[in-house]
Amino acid sequence: MNVRTARSEFDLIAEVRQRAQRATSDLVQGIGDDAAVFMQRTGYETVITADLLIEDIDFRRAHTDARALGHKALAVSLSDIAAMGARPRYALLSVGVPADVWRTRWLDQFYEGFFALAARTGVALIGGDVSRTPERIVIDSIVLGETRRGRAVLRNGARPGDQIFVTGTLGGASAGLSILESNATKRNARTHQRATSARQPLMTSARAQLIRRQQRPEPRLAWGALLGNKRLASAMIDLSDGLSSDLAHLCRESNVGALIDAAHLPIDPFIAQANVNAPDALTLALHGGEDFELLFTVRPQHVTRLPRELDGVPITHIGEVRAPSAGIKIHINGRTRTLKPAGFVHFR
Repeated sequence: MNVRTARSEFDLIAEVRQRAQRATSDLVQGIGDDAAVFMQRTGYETVITADLLIEDIDFRRAHTDARALGHKALAVSLSDIAAMGARPRYALLSVGVPADVWRTRWLDQFYEGFFALAARTGVALIGGDVSRTPERIVIDSIVLGETRRGRAVLRNGARPGDQIFVTGTLGGASAGLSILESNATKRNARTHQRATSARQPLMTSARAQLIRRQQRPEPRLAWGALLGNKRLASAMIDLSDGLSSDLAHLCRESNVGALIDAAHLPIDPFIAQANVNAPDALTLALHGGEDFELLFTVRPQHVTRLPRELDGVPITHIGEVRAPSAGIKIHINGRTRTLKPAGFVHFR
């Protein structure tokens, strides 16, 4: 990281404020006061979410690009907004860094990544905080969105007979993390030497795509807004902890069971190409976290109203909601067994 000239926290806030200026008709006061002020539109409800990223728990500085982390800090909160069927409007971002990071350009690059995604998704930064920490980087991201009154999609609306869908592909982010943590390129040097010249660029490209899935997730805002506005989804959740865990969360809130067909899971095709030193692809798809896809249920009569894809992102039918007594099951290799949640948990 490049060393930068000395500055105070107020210098940084002034720089961020200059970049954050966005004229919106609803924003009365943004950065610069004790709190932000905005007007709530008639006929709309406000949706608020918060996410905390802690160094060495949620990311490792050694293999995390600052711009990518800035992107991800906003993306994870945008994914929550998408899962509510809402549209993002405003963000608040608080960052704490140790002194050795403050003396570099790390924060400048971090904000570059954040603002790039904010501009692309129409989000205005209206506040936050910056502080010093003893050792680790700490990031707190808050996003406020809105949805038409009564159209927020909750986790508790699924009913037996509803069909279960998921956006995009599964397992790629977890595979990307495995590549980063194992430094597989160096470990598998002999494998690379035996690979054909045609295979090498394919493997390298696949690994890069998986790492991107881990570091720069794309929140499914278009799908979330469509499912909410058109009242197509009966329940929805974003896949942050892993399919098995997040499906369990949705089923618990809706008091239902579910049956998933393993053969229908849209496993990320780059996993097979990348020669990942990790659990098998199905395990990654079921239990690997941070895909940030949308898992949602649809009443049978509304299934034909679903588009096959939106903005290049397809959806896949993976199962059906069952009665609560049926539990959560998966059909795999001709057998049906219980699907136990095995995604990430902070405290066990």
